Amino acid sequence: MATDHAQLELLAPAKNAAFGIEAINHGADAVYIGASAFGARSDADNPVADIARLVAHAHRFHARVFVAFNTILHDDELEAARALAWQLYDAGADALIVQDMGLLEIDLPPIQLHASTQTDIRSVEKAVFLDQVGFSQIVLARELDLPKIREIAQATSAKLEFFVHGALCVAFSGQCYISHAHTGRSANRGECSQACRLPYTLNDTQGRIVAHDKHLLSMKDNDQSANLRALADAGIRSFKIEGRLKDLSYVKNITAHYRTLLDKLLEERTDYSRASSGRCAYTFTPKPEKTFNRGATDYFVNGRQADIGAFDSPKFSGEEVGRVTRVGSDYIEAELDVPLQNGDGLSFYDSHKELVGLRVNIVEGNRLIPNAMPEDVRRGMTLFRNRDQAFERLLEKKSAERRISVAMRFAEQANRFVLALSDEDGCTVSLEMVSEKQSAQHPERAASSVREQLGKLGNTDFIASTIEVEWSQPLFVPVAALNALRREAVEQLAAARLSACLRLPRRQASEPPAPYPDDVLSYLANVYNHKARAFYEKHGVRVVKSAYEANEESGEVSLMITKHCLRFSHGLCPKEAKGVIGVQGTVTAEPMTLVNGKEKLTLRFDCRRCEMHVVGKMKKSWPVVLTTAL
Repeated sequence: MATDHAQLELLAPAKNAAFGIEAINHGADAVYIGASAFGARSDADNPVADIARLVAHAHRFHARVFVAFNTILHDDELEAARALAWQLYDAGADALIVQDMGLLEIDLPPIQLHASTQTDIRSVEKAVFLDQVGFSQIVLARELDLPKIREIAQATSAKLEFFVHGALCVAFSGQCYISHAHTGRSANRGECSQACRLPYTLNDTQGRIVAHDKHLLSMKDNDQSANLRALADAGIRSFKIEGRLKDLSYVKNITAHYRTLLDKLLEERTDYSRASSGRCAYTFTPKPEKTFNRGATDYFVNGRQADIGAFDSPKFSGEEVGRVTRVGSDYIEAELDVPLQNGDGLSFYDSHKELVGLRVNIVEGNRLIPNAMPEDVRRGMTLFRNRDQAFERLLEKKSAERRISVAMRFAEQANRFVLALSDEDGCTVSLEMVSEKQSAQHPERAASSVREQLGKLGNTDFIASTIEVEWSQPLFVPVAALNALRREAVEQLAAARLSACLRLPRRQASEPPAPYPDDVLSYLANVYNHKARAFYEKHGVRVVKSAYEANEESGEVSLMITKHCLRFSHGLCPKEAKGVIGVQGTVTAEPMTLVNGKEKLTLRFDCRRCEMHVVGKMKKSWPVVLTTAL
């Protein structure tokens, strides 16, 4: 169980080094980023040199850089993965985020390991096992509620990480194979085709339509803004924002939002502390509703909720701003709840319930002149704003400053002056300046003049919290000498801070090897190489089946396992509504089917566990596709 004065870490996504630097500037205690290969977002790869640049910036604030190394690996990729891991270690990366247990059986550098969300940590037993085999930080499944999180925290010593914002995978993470089955693109290898965002028609066992052409596997976005205190008290120590493919305004806005909320919590609770240094000042007020989202849900943290799906559209509709009152040949008039500006982006649901977007070129009161008139806009339709031009322009500029508090003391000694600096983390430097003592010509302003010069910290990482001047009498100190002394002291303090930013220690696995909770593993364990197989066998597993991506499964299997239940969301849960009268009579709920064009998926329900299984089979024998070699 975590100890008192536990650090709370805000973990933000970085598509690239520039995004990661801005995440740090906007308050992240750590960022996670993909390397040149083996990350579970193939469109967010980065060269090692860029990661080194991000590390250098992050470490100035004692913030950390974690590298997503979380695909499953083919045997032919293990050597390339080993070589890349050492390059990342040499670049200063603080941890590797890992899914494939085969990595624990190769010659990795002494770098901290974090268990990726794809390791599917939903049980105490799984968490304890990963805790025992050497993971320092483990990402709990998004589907967990507060009592289960608390139970895991009480049973483990690893830092617990939890997603608090962003897109939700409807499947248990690492347990979705629809993309590979239908397209040959594996989600576990960074190439998910996002079948969950497609429209489907839901039929019951007699072929009757329960829902038509809806995005039935698409979830609203995760938003735990109201639950941070409860999550911390349950044992969460790292609060993770989803979004390695999101744009820069999202990273800035959402990072600043959660930094603000966590700072308020830290001000109220002395038993928690920050995980990095510095305080942020923003040129904008964070507003999470302004950047991409599909609506908000806290998912299962407070138990099963009735409305967690984004069934109407997987796109960003935006905030409601008014209603159409008139449609002209090249304009729209609307009764607006908020003023709009030239360049704003709007959206509306047309008569087919499809989300349509438009850009407003000119706003003349309640008259909106778009860049192109949409075909199906009508009187009475609700308008949403999904791009606030003024807000976006604030985020396009420099929008945050992060400064580390430093106490400065300028003191007279026998034949010299001494400038001592001490920052908020206890890093200190002291410099001497030999100088002839001269009485100040204007003694009433002498001390304030010294403080003014020393406080000019400009574009450095520091801001003076206090500046003390200690002398026997007001003395004259040349401005140029003071400035040179300050610059040298700040440079030395920055160097001292980097020296104090020590590597995170690698945890050692327990001996003898901890037993895995099960002795038989199906394809759901995602074992794709001989090293992963050896890992599980070492930990007592007797039977290890190959990953689904090995194409050894035949016939129908569970292509997705999810806590989201379409019976429940349509009022057909036998626990909640026995005997419900549905479309054209009593709906027989199992099996149900999802249909998208020629694709047909069968739904089966495990009511004891409150789980839905999406069942299907491989469309054809897809070839093994290897991650790009280094």
